[in-house]
Amino acid sequence: MMKITVNNRTLEVSGERTLLEELRDAGCDIPSLCYAGKAKHEASCMVCMVRDVATSQMLPSCSTFPTEGMQLDTESEDVKNMRRMSLELLLSDHRADCEAPCVVVCPAKIDVARVILHYDRGQMDKAKAVLRETASADQLPCVGCKASCEKACRRGTLDTAVSVRAIIEEVAKYKAEIPNTASSAAKVQHSFSSKLGRYSEAEKEWLKEVYNQPSRCLHCACEGKDKCKLREYASQAGIKSSRYGVSSHQMVKEQQHVSGRLYYEPAKCVRCGLCVYNSRNGFTFQHRGFDMQVLIPEENKAHIDEHLADLCPTGALFLRQD
Repeated sequence: MMKITVNNRTLEVSGERTLLEELRDAGCDIPSLCYAGKAKHEASCMVCMVRDVATSQMLPSCSTFPTEGMQLDTESEDVKNMRRMSLELLLSDHRADCEAPCVVVCPAKIDVARVILHYDRGQMDKAKAVLRETASADQLPCVGCKASCEKACRRGTLDTAVSVRAIIEEVAKYKAEIPNTASSAAKVQHSFSSKLGRYSEAEKEWLKEVYNQPSRCLHCACEGKDKCKLREYASQAGIKSSRYGVSSHQMVKEQQHVSGRLYYEPAKCVRCGLCVYNSRNGFTFQHRGFDMQVLIPEENKAHIDEHLADLCPTGALFLRQD
């Protein structure tokens, strides 16, 4: 055993585990994206940084082991600013909407994205169940609305906006024995919501060709947002938008089917490598440096299990909703 000092508090540690593991067990709230318990990882996200007081050096706690007498700072403004900068750099590589614009602007707080998702899949019972979470059973929710959802619709940047109100009214009139679970309290969004930026002309043509289902909706909302650590930590850091903008050149909304319900969306990948290090003959790196990408060769897809999605910190690997 050895002793280290953390934020002026003396801790006794084994020296056999990383600083991240020791500090979390000691009650320190240390964020990390590229670390996932016993899963194999390499330091890459730099969100778990702590400061060596003696040298002022910033250390990735997920891959640094303690030494006798080490003095650490985990909560100063310098440390928080370094973590925040790391998050903002990662966000510039993460090209996606957390929430669909129609959901963000809806005055009735209806989860429009989920309603339309089920509508396009012919799941009218599920669509109506989602609608009933906020909408009253005896009143159409869009009566008197100025259609802010349609004005915000990203489809409108390609050709014309989705007819959201007509779809909502069709779902509302659908006859189904679904209990009214509407809440009188409006849902309030407190979480950070990333933005994917503008579509290129090539992307516009591709999106019009691919998203031709009944509603024509682009299904902007991220299906992996509920487990996204990047969003969670950006929210905790109070980040509204990345100061570095969106620098990713990955094709937006390109979703590759891997196996079962598992899908991979490269534009959301921050190249932490967890899917690479923890799959055998599965995901792999291509290129080096800023051009490095994570990809899944077609012949490797048979080796991938759905549980790999549990490791992904950004929703780039996600299980498609039923």
